[in-house]
Amino acid sequence: MRDADLDEVMRIELRAYPFPWTIGIFRDCLRAGYPAWVLEAGPRLIGYGVLSVAADEAHVLNVCVDPDDQGQGHGRRLLRGLERVARGLGVQRVFLEVRPSNPAAIALYHDEGFNEIGRRPRYYPAHEGREDAIVMAKELLPDALTRMPS
Repeated sequence: MRDADLDEVMRIELRAYPFPWTIGIFRDCLRAGYPAWVLEAGPRLIGYGVLSVAADEAHVLNVCVDPDDQGQGHGRRLLRGLERVARGLGVQRVFLEVRPSNPAAIALYHDEGFNEIGRRPRYYPAHEGREDAIVMAKELLPDALTRMPS
C-alpha cells in the first residue's frame, strides 16, 4: 500500500464498515512503516491489509475486502499474505481482534488456525454504545514443522 492507494482504500473502507478508519490512520500506519498490502483484481483495488510488528509478535490491524468482492476467498488471500510477511520478519505469534457481530470473519480466522484467547470489553464503537472484541491468536510454527514429510 502506498499513499497513492489511499483514495481507493478509503472508498472500500467507507463501504465496508459502519465505523471506518480515517485516512489519517492509514497514513500514520504507512509513515510508521507498518507492512500494508493491497489486493488488486485487474486494474481495480479490491482489498487491503495492515500489520503491526514488534519483536516476535504481529498484530493484524485491518483486513478488508470490497463488499462487492467478498465471499470469493480474497480475505483469506490477504490474511495469508500478511502471515507470510510476518513469518519473513521472524514473527512467532499473530494477534487480531474481531467483532462478535462478524461471524464470517470469525469463521475465517478459526479456519486459518486462530484461536480465541480473550475479550476486550467495549472495544469497538457500535450503533448502540460499544461492542466487545474477541481477541484471537495464532502461533506461527517454522515452515519445516508445517509441511508433511515426503
